[in-house]
Amino acid sequence: MEREGFKSRLGFILVSAGCAIGIGNVWKFPYVAGQNGGGLFVLVYLLFLAVLGIPILTMELSLGRASRKSIVQAYKKLEPKGSKWHVHGWFSLAGNYLLMMFYTSVSGWMVDYGWKFATGGFKGVTAEGADAVFTDMLANPAELTIFMAITVILGFAVCAGGVKNGLERVSKWMMIALLLLIVVLAVNSVFLENSVEGLRFYLMPDFSSIEKVGLFNIVSAAMSQAFFTLSLGIGSMQIFGSYMSKDNTLAGEAIRITVLDTFVAIMSGLIIFPACFSFGVEPTQGPSLIFVTLPKIFINMPAGRLWGTLFFLFMSFASFSTLTAVFENIISSCMDNFGWSRKKSTLLNCVFMLVMSMPCLLGFNVLSGVQLFGMDILGMEDFIVSKLLLPLGSLIILLFCSFRFGWGFDNYLKETNTGEGMKMPKALAPYFKYVLPLLLLFVFVTGFIQQ
Repeated sequence: MEREGFKSRLGFILVSAGCAIGIGNVWKFPYVAGQNGGGLFVLVYLLFLAVLGIPILTMELSLGRASRKSIVQAYKKLEPKGSKWHVHGWFSLAGNYLLMMFYTSVSGWMVDYGWKFATGGFKGVTAEGADAVFTDMLANPAELTIFMAITVILGFAVCAGGVKNGLERVSKWMMIALLLLIVVLAVNSVFLENSVEGLRFYLMPDFSSIEKVGLFNIVSAAMSQAFFTLSLGIGSMQIFGSYMSKDNTLAGEAIRITVLDTFVAIMSGLIIFPACFSFGVEPTQGPSLIFVTLPKIFINMPAGRLWGTLFFLFMSFASFSTLTAVFENIISSCMDNFGWSRKKSTLLNCVFMLVMSMPCLLGFNVLSGVQLFGMDILGMEDFIVSKLLLPLGSLIILLFCSFRFGWGFDNYLKETNTGEGMKMPKALAPYFKYVLPLLLLFVFVTGFIQQ
């Protein structure tokens, strides 16, 4: 059966960028930037996006487009006869499931908060009471289950329509709405009183932060964020390469996806940091910045209910774009590996994800006493995906595409440079073979040690 494809190049770019754009951009990026010196962190982050993120992204896309298969079958089609590279494909598929086991809960939090603001749930809530709203939400398994189930069922419903009529059609309009929302929210924040201090902290590199935070910590955090923001290493981006045409080179497409992904991350900071400085909120709050700190700002802001609703609608769109993209990877993988129809794969995986999302959800209430290596259930699931599967998976993909005992650099380069647009220079072969592996090992080792 012929492989389904995208209707348009714009659809491919928006859906692929939507996979990369998620809570890593709109939730993690601002608080990590706040903790690591603001402007200097952003500068180093952009550098590593170019030298680390884009090359690996072209490799994932090339595996998909050359094979027209999901990750396991892609390896089987391209690997040398008798080799076992495809074993990594099964780990990649497991990584997608594991990622969604906690991502669905966090996505549900976004929708829940958007609903609370839209329906007046924060009306009359004091700044001190905003903390309790988040705590009470996590302590209520029924509430968490409802909003988790909404995101899972809606996500699989979108994918049930296929790539063109489901994923591309919905994601394209959702991404356009997301981009419009983020511009409106950023403009509003920039014009708040005292916003200039927030912009200075965020956009002006302050080298005194090296002394406060430490250069090693800044570089390590920026490298990790630049790498993880593109969802590399478990085939999440590879699947969209399998739906691509060969009209355009992959280097150009990878840059476009990265630019969109980076735009959303940078604009998220433009929303958050001016607002923090305008309302006297410490920007180094950490993971609680979105759910505890920002509601306090919206409560005290003129038309705060409207801005709070729009902000968490934007957050919901961002998380949902990743959700549907990874669900498509899971559905497509089951179709390729087990011969299932799209309908069967969608239905079975929807039920499976509803069940497998429960441990993380219950880890904040019923199973709150469960600790694994000092981490709660969400922390442990996130650690396995973010610190183990993503960097090691990217290293395997890199070795497969760079050396003759895998697919080989010449085959990778031929596929990447097929079509019109920017070409990947062959002169970069030594960089791919000897420098990039060291950078990936650095990401893995430092992330593991810091954890």
